[in-house]
Amino acid sequence: MTTTLERTAPRDLAAELPARLSLTPKTTLAGQLDGAWWPYSRDLEAELPPLAAALEEPWGRVTRVTVNPTRWPVVPHTVPMGGRLLHVGWFTEQDPDKLILLSYTVGRWDLLVIPPETDAASAARLMAAAAIPGSSLTAGVLMANETVIGRGMRDARRREATWESEGGACMSPFGNRMDRSTLPLPGDGWR
Repeated sequence: MTTTLERTAPRDLAAELPARLSLTPKTTLAGQLDGAWWPYSRDLEAELPPLAAALEEPWGRVTRVTVNPTRWPVVPHTVPMGGRLLHVGWFTEQDPDKLILLSYTVGRWDLLVIPPETDAASAARLMAAAAIPGSSLTAGVLMANETVIGRGMRDARRREATWESEGGACMSPFGNRMDRSTLPLPGDGWR
């Protein structure tokens, strides 16, 4: 029997789950980002209320949110949240991997948005990197770096699997099998 699991949570489940956040500690160092958010889905109407609620205590009341529409299939104008409306705007000029939160009384916060389908190890690296105080790395740079790191990790796992499937055979740096005749010889040679 085969079971297929969705990598993103349905609307009801997303609203019940706590927001997955990593925030920059309060410091005088100003960086490009104030932390990272890893939503469960690409449904802003379901995802924004838990996010704004989680941020009320440390940051104050969020009144507006802006996104780049390339990462969100539907961008509602307003999202109901606990008897009030959260206003949502979109700008194609905004970094697609960033969410901007605004408050009339407190200010602005920029969060890296980690795609919901991201694996846990990549999300953990991204959340930690986005929360470094004073970092000059933008959301786009962090995502590009993670793409390279993730690709390297997948290649390393593939190479290890190849090693194991071949019984630990010697491989050249170019991925070719090496036998004794192709190994470098010591000064006196092998016999």
